[in-house]
Amino acid sequence: MVADWFAGEGENFRLLGTRCSACASVFFPREDGFCRNPGCSGGDLEEVPLSPRGRIWSYTDSRYRPPAPYVSDPELPWQPYALIAVELEAERMVVLGQSVPGVTVADLEVGMEVEVVPGVLDGRGAGGDDGEGYEDGGGGSGTTWTTWHWRPVGVGA
Repeated sequence: MVADWFAGEGENFRLLGTRCSACASVFFPREDGFCRNPGCSGGDLEEVPLSPRGRIWSYTDSRYRPPAPYVSDPELPWQPYALIAVELEAERMVVLGQSVPGVTVADLEVGMEVEVVPGVLDGRGAGGDDGEGYEDGGGGSGTTWTTWHWRPVGVGA
């Protein structure tokens, strides 16, 4: 969806951030222009893969259809999904993302270990096909909207 936010496939899938060479602050989404740390005079920003695992800091469910630019078919019934805020200890940051399809807030606990995995955003917002048999949410346009999901460690793909 957004260039250079993630890379790799399968077990090598990682969110990509940037790290300031002067203060070691890490940013996600990535920052390519300047260090956002107000206490830093600035340094070079280098791309870094973020930790593949973290712990749930908070979570909730999305019970409403988000507005554009969220990809969603207004003709299909809305299906809620879990949103998870994950603390990445090494980077000292919290990254928000959807849970993998099938995982609900009833399956989650604060402090639970989760891992980042590739996902597909579809017309319903929960992964899978868009209700028309396409896995692109675009009514068969051929576009695949790749994103990331958080999956509790030990839960199969």
